[in-house]
Amino acid sequence: MPYRAPLDDFHFVLSQVVGFGRVAATDRFADAGPETVEAILAEAAKLSEHTLAPLNRMGDKHPARLENGSVRTSPGFAEGFHAIAQGGWLGMSASPAVGGMGLPITLTTCVNEMMGSACLALQLNPLMTQGQIEALEHHASEAIKTLYIPKLISGEWCGTMNLTESQAGSDVGALRTKAERNDDGTYAITGQKIYISWADSDFAQNICHLVLARLPDGGEGTKGISLFMVPKILPNPDGTLGARNAVSVVSLEHKLGLHGSPTAVMQYDGATGWMVGEPHKGMAAMFTMMNNARLGVGVQGVSVAEGAFQHALAYALGRKQGRTALGTGTIVDHADVRRMLGLMKAQVFAARCIALSCAVSIDMAQATGDAAWLARAALLTPINKSFGTETGIEVAQMGIQVHGGMGFIEETGAAQFGRDVRVTAIYEGTNGIQAMDLVGRKMMDGGDAAFRLIDDLQAQAEAARAVLPDLSQEVWAAAEALRETTEALVGLAMDDRFAAAVPYQRAFALVLAGHFHLKAALADPARLPLARLAIRRLMPDYAPLLGQVREGADSLYALTPAALGA
Repeated sequence: MPYRAPLDDFHFVLSQVVGFGRVAATDRFADAGPETVEAILAEAAKLSEHTLAPLNRMGDKHPARLENGSVRTSPGFAEGFHAIAQGGWLGMSASPAVGGMGLPITLTTCVNEMMGSACLALQLNPLMTQGQIEALEHHASEAIKTLYIPKLISGEWCGTMNLTESQAGSDVGALRTKAERNDDGTYAITGQKIYISWADSDFAQNICHLVLARLPDGGEGTKGISLFMVPKILPNPDGTLGARNAVSVVSLEHKLGLHGSPTAVMQYDGATGWMVGEPHKGMAAMFTMMNNARLGVGVQGVSVAEGAFQHALAYALGRKQGRTALGTGTIVDHADVRRMLGLMKAQVFAARCIALSCAVSIDMAQATGDAAWLARAALLTPINKSFGTETGIEVAQMGIQVHGGMGFIEETGAAQFGRDVRVTAIYEGTNGIQAMDLVGRKMMDGGDAAFRLIDDLQAQAEAARAVLPDLSQEVWAAAEALRETTEALVGLAMDDRFAAAVPYQRAFALVLAGHFHLKAALADPARLPLARLAIRRLMPDYAPLLGQVREGADSLYALTPAALGA
């Protein structure tokens, strides 16, 4: 079925749920008023529906391939990318000083969701470039900014990030790629990287790789790592292209999904690179790009969930099977199918709200410099990444179930959603690592940012008591349980926190889901049935999850390799 951008939901969430009006009220984003928002989202919807969505199945059936060291992309992908670039979408949130639009990351998040729903394999490319633009804006020298960012914004050049090596996955500090200073101030980069998304294409004039490597005097671990810009083709000072750099694509990975997105093994043989940021502080610079990507990857989960839901709903409305009390004859009237569709829609809405709330916090932090907004953005980033991607996976799987036997048949397209989205819970830091970040680094303030957010949840629930007393009490009680568990969590040893991290992270997201659905129902009574389903069928899982937090690590480590059957 064709994809249709959920424009009504975007406008409702922005205006009634996540408080985007506060962003537009700041001096920095004063141009992002209602008319601008409406125009941008409408144009992005047209691009996604009419240009990108037809490419989704094409990328799955005709994967990117490697020929004579160069990547040949899926049919239509070049035209799709050029449409994205020509529309100015790559530089939406980049500073006007470097040729960007200077728009809030919240609007970029909405646009990225639509593009990801339409064709996730292609949308990965601009996501990487957007992240690189932000990293260069914050950390690169003026010379690098001036040379690279305009080309990245125009789409003439594309960006990647190179972290992972075969022996250094999540443990980035174990990398072996080395950097040696040349006489002219550049660096010779030598090593191999794996899992590099969009490492090459046949539609970009140049590929700009941000590569983590270690200087000869770099210490062990992440503190000794530096970041380098290593282009595929060496640019001249005026931006024209010169000689080919010592960079090569060794092979493309054979993946479960996202077949249209070339994921490569990259080889650097003394390739020329320029340092970005300060020596030995490459991880700090790369984290700018990674945090951008973590917001974006959470949204990719929402993208696929929305696409899978639309696909399943259309099938359920048309598939005649069995009899129900309602008598229409289509499977949408079977209780279990209705249950799945309701949960799918409830999760998509909640995940979208969490993502856009995170984006609003980022925008408010940038616009005001308020440390409280920065802390909230940091707190919501791992929750968004994990819940968004888990939602994508769960909704895609329910979509297959709604299709029944036809969901297991590739021709329906239902299975592609499940294959494409699965990696989102793995890359940009597995969801387990996100959870460790949440209970570790993000709780170094003693839980202060978490408690302030919980205060807001309970204040909203109190405000709803006069209109929706039962549902508001359930959300308030869930927030109180989250508060009490957070108080206990910050008193635990780190090993015990890590053992509790994933259930705690999931529980936090479910309580947020109840909060956002309650807020939606207050603003629009037509949304009350979905809110009731979310609060009474989705949110209640928070209780047993929070119960695991106090269990600690001992019971896990009691499962020795021998006990596991090794």
